[in-house]
Order: sequence, then C-alpha cells, then structure tokens
Amino acid sequence: MSFISAMMLLFLVMDPVGNIPMFVLCLKDLPEDRHRPVIIRELLIALGILVVFLFSGKAILAMLQVSPASLGIAGGIIIFMISIKMIFSSSNKIFGNTAQGEPFIFPLAVPLIAGPSAMTMVILLMAREPGKWYLWLGSIFCAWLASSAVLLSSDRISKFVGSKGLTAIEKLMGMLLTTVAVQMFIDGVEQLIKK
Repeated sequence: MSFISAMMLLFLVMDPVGNIPMFVLCLKDLPEDRHRPVIIRELLIALGILVVFLFSGKAILAMLQVSPASLGIAGGIIIFMISIKMIFSSSNKIFGNTAQGEPFIFPLAVPLIAGPSAMTMVILLMAREPGKWYLWLGSIFCAWLASSAVLLSSDRISKFVGSKGLTAIEKLMGMLLTTVAVQMFIDGVEQLIKK
C-alpha cells in the first residue's frame, strides 16, 4: 500500500463527514465558545491513540497470537459492518445515545475518530510493512489533518449542506468503504492460502 492510498483509506475510515451530525448532536448543549476547544482536544486524543496503536500494534498482535492474515480478514469484516451501517442508518444510530454534559474521549475521540476500524487499519499497515513506519505515521497525520479541517467546520458544513446532503455524502463514503473492506478480506484470505 502506498502513502496516498493509506492516507485516503484512513480518511474514509475516520469518516469525518459522516461524523458531523454526531459532533453537532454531542456539542449542542455546550456554549458555542466551547465547541472548538472540545473538538481540538478530542482530535488530539484520537491522534495519540492511533499513533500508540501504530507503534504497539506488533506487540499487541504477538501477545494475542494473531497473524497479519487474520487481522486483515477481521479488519475487512469490521470495516464492512461499519460501512453497511453508514449506508443503511445514520451516525447517531450507530453509536446510540450519548452521555449528558461535555464529552470526553467517548464518543468523539473513540469510537468516532479513532474507531475499531481505524485502529485495525494502522495495526495492519505496520504489521504488513514495518519498515515503512514513517510513511504510515505521515498518512495517519495527513488523514487526521484533513478530518480535523472537516470536523472543526462541522457547524458551518451542517448548516450549508443540510441533513439530507450530509446523509447522502455519508452513504457514498459507506459504499466506497464497502469495496475497501471486501478487498481487505480477499487479501487476508490470499495471505492465509499462501502459508
């Protein structure tokens, strides 16, 4: 996988456009001047989590005795399930009701930005080609930066595009993720057969 394809895949998996309604919903009871600081804090926490998973992924795999092929198949299944939910329901239905008050880590940082599919993706990238860690770190940072730009503008985008526009974009991203998930699953099965 190249830097560009890893970055684009991570951006799709982070699904910032699909997460806009959930961010707006979680922050609606907070004063408007708190929206930006909360989003920045949650984005930084999510970035930290993804970087930790990138560098500790190999140890996690070894500890759990999971092969990269199995991780590829599992990652494909997880991403497929999330993409199906993106296509057939909205973000707030995927993650259920949110806690009252200012959100901290859950649900904004985890699982909306650094969700199971993003964590699986970074572990998989490192497990397949650990020598390219600098590329994977760069792709995480660039995907995170693009997601940050979208999420920091969530209020304005939500007002401009409207709920129907956001739903249409989310479903389109879900369809793109479905094809990626199927490819990950096929790659994992091929790796298993070659053993």
